[in-house]
Amino acid sequence: MAQSSTRILVVDDFEPFRRFVCSTLQNNLELPTILEASDGVEAVELAQALQPHLILLDIGIPKLNGIDVARRIRERSPHSKILFVSQESSLDIVQGAFRAGASGYVVKLEAGRELMTAVRAVLGGERFVGRRFAGHSFSGPSSEPTSASTRGKEVFGGRKPEIPEIPSGHEVGFYSDDASLLDGFTQFIGAALKAGNAVIVIATELHRASLLPRLQAKGIDIGAAIEQGRYISIDAADALSTFMVNSLPDPVRVLKAAGDLVLSAAKAAKGEHSRVAVCGELAPLLWAQGNAEAAVRLEHLWGEIAKSYDLEVFCGYPLDSFQGGMDSHVFDRICAVHSAVHSG
Repeated sequence: MAQSSTRILVVDDFEPFRRFVCSTLQNNLELPTILEASDGVEAVELAQALQPHLILLDIGIPKLNGIDVARRIRERSPHSKILFVSQESSLDIVQGAFRAGASGYVVKLEAGRELMTAVRAVLGGERFVGRRFAGHSFSGPSSEPTSASTRGKEVFGGRKPEIPEIPSGHEVGFYSDDASLLDGFTQFIGAALKAGNAVIVIATELHRASLLPRLQAKGIDIGAAIEQGRYISIDAADALSTFMVNSLPDPVRVLKAAGDLVLSAAKAAKGEHSRVAVCGELAPLLWAQGNAEAAVRLEHLWGEIAKSYDLEVFCGYPLDSFQGGMDSHVFDRICAVHSAVHSG
């Protein structure tokens, strides 16, 4: 199939990421015809009308989720190949995608490395699953197994690696008031600094100021830690302004900002086995502002970052900042992406 005649449909409601995908395709596939949709209903209609060769499909899209979209497209455009590009990394969700008719699956956080390999594999009639799922097998709509690989049918690695769904160092605490929240932060930060680790604190201006005397009272020489670069304090609102686009976190910007901070902190950590600990309230601040979807997406991204850099991450939510309480569905989604849940 000539690349110049290839029709590709990109389905994602997050416009900046959709732009990133389209730009990547245009730069690597000799300007194929690229169509765009921002919700599930529009995706099904375009697929039926235009019969694209390849559909890049997100799962969390409005009106009709990506799994249901894939099932309908299989009926209405049976020759279209479907490649899921989603922030979801649950094995059950990936399995559901393949049973719905997918030919490939890429996690958004790894799209920069894997997207074009996946696109070429699927257009070439092969199946693709990202590296993180190496060693796992997924059944397709006809129950045929799909081996995770980096290209085609080549299995990545010689054995099934231990890849936890949720990073072991991404914890969350829900606190009744600011005092309890600060106690939780102080305990986490103090333990990390005493172990020789570097700490990145991303919090509100008030909480950042309140933490310093509390840490001093715990016997932490916080002045020395700051001078050594082992205590990095960032204003949460300023941090959000660097990667929020259209009220949602831009995955590429989040990854770059977090990577720069972590690498800087890692240089200052003491000891052969020292790590970087991150303590903050970026997602909680979004939640407090009423942007629950952005908070959930950012928690997913921090989970991936924690795993990629082997971090200890602790997120603190002050419950008294939420007027009318907390939506149980959002609460469940936030808890689900953490390895441990605390309250105080």
